[in-house]
Amino acid sequence: MTANARQNNDAASVPGIHASVDIPADHKASDRPAAVDGDGTLQDSAAQTKTHTSPNSLDQKLRDTESRGVSVGMVGQNSADYVGINVAPSPARENHHSKVSMIPLIFLIFYEVSGGPFGVEDSVGAAGPLLALAGFLVFPLIWSVPEALITAEMGTMFPENGGYVVWVSSAIGPFWGFQQGWMKWLSGVIDNALYPLLFLDYLKSGIPALGGGLPRVMAVIALTIFLTYMNYRGLTIVGWVAVLLGVFSILPFLVMGFISIPRLEPKRWLVADIHNVDWNLYLNTLFWNLNYWDSISTLAGEVHNPKKTLPKALFYALILVFLGYFFPLLTGTGAIPLQRELWTDGYFSDVAKILGGAWLSWWIQGAAAMSNMGMFVAEMSGDSFQLLGMAERGMLPEFFARRSRYGTPLVGILFSASGVLLLSWLSFQEIVAAENFLYCFGMILEFIAFVRLRVIAPTAPRPYKIPVGTFGAILMCVPPSILICVVLALSSLKVMIVSLVAVALGLILQPCIKHSEKKKWLRFSTSSHLPDIHAHAATHENETLID
Repeated sequence: MTANARQNNDAASVPGIHASVDIPADHKASDRPAAVDGDGTLQDSAAQTKTHTSPNSLDQKLRDTESRGVSVGMVGQNSADYVGINVAPSPARENHHSKVSMIPLIFLIFYEVSGGPFGVEDSVGAAGPLLALAGFLVFPLIWSVPEALITAEMGTMFPENGGYVVWVSSAIGPFWGFQQGWMKWLSGVIDNALYPLLFLDYLKSGIPALGGGLPRVMAVIALTIFLTYMNYRGLTIVGWVAVLLGVFSILPFLVMGFISIPRLEPKRWLVADIHNVDWNLYLNTLFWNLNYWDSISTLAGEVHNPKKTLPKALFYALILVFLGYFFPLLTGTGAIPLQRELWTDGYFSDVAKILGGAWLSWWIQGAAAMSNMGMFVAEMSGDSFQLLGMAERGMLPEFFARRSRYGTPLVGILFSASGVLLLSWLSFQEIVAAENFLYCFGMILEFIAFVRLRVIAPTAPRPYKIPVGTFGAILMCVPPSILICVVLALSSLKVMIVSLVAVALGLILQPCIKHSEKKKWLRFSTSSHLPDIHAHAATHENETLID
């Protein structure tokens, strides 16, 4: 929420959701022309009044809500609008672009997180078959399941394109919300810089010119432009492209699995050399392949009926991702003799050639290339809609909230694509380590926001709620937090320095943006269709009001 959008002592906004146009940052809430009354009728501006609530009166707000019989919940289907505590439902705002349905959403999550088993080969090379299989069996329970559950609860509590930025802003204030947005956006852009490079790596065996030099540079630029244009054309197109690419990427591993059955030797799965483990590579490989579940939250405003669709899609995607990793690892490590030094990126195509012949190897290489395209478009969608969501909350200049005629965030897409091109010169290992480092910082803020909102707003509407109390919520965050500390501790000095410099830039950037808003160098506004979230992070009470 922008600094000029309301007086500093206002603890709650005018109830209701207003006309679907942006209100300039320098307009006060009392200047708005109309408000929706509790019975759904419009009030005249002269009759409009504010509800003043002290930062310590959240429980009283809840009691008042119940006594007045005001409906509390999420707006119904085909709408990303929602209401919070002490706000009556209002008619859904008109949308001119299609919403994402269940099946495309499942595959968008699949590509945000995984995209298939391409890249898991390093876990075998780093630690051997037993630890690799154990990692992809245990790690999802420690990390993926808690992150997906938190995303389901918080994403349905705040079904808007700001996603995790809004969670953190609501819990501990807009300054930290901005830092969350900066670190997660930068992490996503760094991650996306991988995929054009990996795509070309899978093709260079057939087209040697793509291995380096000017042809490779031009191919990276051309591929980035093509995939960026696909994002521009609409999220619905991206979703169904993800479905097609996902099916194409998964099928060869199913075929390979059935072919391998006669050659499986279970004793090969038990090979381990605990004294010869590259723990940094092993943990970074697991972490990189099983995180980013929260990325889909930045698309929640584009999802059809998110309060029901998002939790179900996360559940099905979790199963798909787990099987997509574990089944090929069982096949590859159990059907051929172990040559640990060969287990690096792209080795699954060699396994396929041994088991099924050249045709299966080419299929897996093609699936790997297509998977990188799917991961690119899914990641760019999440990154660009995050910037749009931040602009709708007044955290970024207004021009980031502009949509193309296809409903896509044009400026956000251009910024994300530019970041990809600038970072594409980094090596694979440097990219993975740097993005993991930044991602860890962002996840710490998410865990704090999740637990804090359970404490300060326990009765706020949560269409999906993890069936644990506050103490259970804290316990659920302990194992992944320990894992974060281990990943950070194992980072190289170079990665640590570069990542901390990036974090420091965010600490400087936020005050600079606020200064430009104060000086009116850039225009900021808060979208009127979103409920007000006023976090009193600077006081000891730290009471969050969701209005």
